[in-house]
Amino acid sequence: MNHITKLKVKLQENYETVLYLCAAVFLLLALIKPEIQLKQEVHNYLLIADVSQSMNAEDMKVNNLPVSRLVYTQYLMREVVKTSPCGTYVSVGAFSAENVALLFMPLEVCANLDIINDTIDHLEWRMSWSGNSRITFGVKAAEATFDYLNIPAQMLFFTDGDEAPKANSINKLDLSGVRIGKNVIFVGVGGHEPSPIKRFNANNEFVGYWGTDAAADTGAVGANYADASKDDPDPVVAYSEFDRYLSKQEAGYLKGLATDIKGQYVEGLDAPAFYQFVQSQAPAAKFITAYSLRWLYLVLAALAVLATYLPDLLYRLKHKKA
Repeated sequence: MNHITKLKVKLQENYETVLYLCAAVFLLLALIKPEIQLKQEVHNYLLIADVSQSMNAEDMKVNNLPVSRLVYTQYLMREVVKTSPCGTYVSVGAFSAENVALLFMPLEVCANLDIINDTIDHLEWRMSWSGNSRITFGVKAAEATFDYLNIPAQMLFFTDGDEAPKANSINKLDLSGVRIGKNVIFVGVGGHEPSPIKRFNANNEFVGYWGTDAAADTGAVGANYADASKDDPDPVVAYSEFDRYLSKQEAGYLKGLATDIKGQYVEGLDAPAFYQFVQSQAPAAKFITAYSLRWLYLVLAALAVLATYLPDLLYRLKHKKA
């Protein structure tokens, strides 16, 4: 009997030991977290929050408690991140006046969850460098941000669509040349019934509501906050309930903008359908990312253990037929 034949005989006699040893090796490899670098299509979301004054209107609810549109936006953003699978990339920005400020470059959600959520948690109206809110200009600014990213992304623009000054045929920007339309989704935030807009001083203390006189002068979201100390301690507010400037989600306007740029509009609802809609978007970018092989080694380990029962199973089937 040659050496090869002897080896075959030993393997047949100790097949269970060999299989268990293989299973142990595969489990060890799985614990090492083996990865390979692959260029993959991934979801890359740019989450833009409107931080203008109208987003302080308190007409939304989270956990059945009344919250402002901005707080509700933060909640939706965190849920979008939470429902995104590992391998998804996210960047966050703020919109005010006519510009978009990018807060960080795309980060992978699982490895950077705390950083992403912490940034979202710190979004607030005092980040606004000017009180005006001109969404058409914001879209053009977002296009420049896309060029800066140099990476295709799906932009979720969370806004109530309440502009100041209001868009008209004279001041509305022509968006026919926008190149990123297919990558833009306007997420409508805010109630559909008019609500007063809370006003705060520079210390973020509630002092009253915006009045219609302010809207007539600069727009309810139109005061200049380049020097926030001018609001301290007591900015001008509405003197009575009937003098309050009222705001609502301008869904029709946002849908029109989406049509103009060949983008999309979706109601920002805390419901599975909304998160499914976000995740159903086609992957926007290709990144070289680490692809885990752990699942492969775990499957091989399980197959090795199951294989130890194979001879006994075959023996039972053979004698059952006989």
